[in-house]
Amino acid sequence: MVDSRTYAFEGTQPTVDDAAAVSREATLVGDVRIDADASVWPGVVLRGDIGPVRVGEQAHIGDNATIHASTLADRVMIGHGAVLNEATVEEGTLIGFNATVNTESTVGAGSVVAAGTVIPDEYDIPPESFARGVPAKITPLEETGVDAKAIFEEFSSGEYTNLAGRHEELFD
Repeated sequence: MVDSRTYAFEGTQPTVDDAAAVSREATLVGDVRIDADASVWPGVVLRGDIGPVRVGEQAHIGDNATIHASTLADRVMIGHGAVLNEATVEEGTLIGFNATVNTESTVGAGSVVAAGTVIPDEYDIPPESFARGVPAKITPLEETGVDAKAIFEEFSSGEYTNLAGRHEELFD
């Protein structure tokens, strides 16, 4: 990763596992940690100033997402243009394109947040839920036709996981 888009904040530098793929066009500020086999795509901003940003193993953050003072567990997918502010996303969760997860909200493990959804401040989404709408309405996944595991496997493994490795010039 090119150091010109990596910035210290109050003496704390971002750290990136050697096995992670971070685009040269991503911006990392302050207390940011990216674990092994994660990918951070062009235009992403990870800002760890008022709190840390943690990106778990095999987590993927799509183009132009903004993650501020938030924690992403292992195997999390963040869609293009999503915004997370002081939020927690538990393992195996998918956050859709242009979704917003607001301050002190938690998205439970194995959940799906639909594209464009807005999760209000201090909202807790139970594990294995489907959230959609503005503001978010929550439905247990078992009551929907949504197969979160199949969606997750389609986008997080196989072609998608290997996609970063195929972009020779986009990632260092």
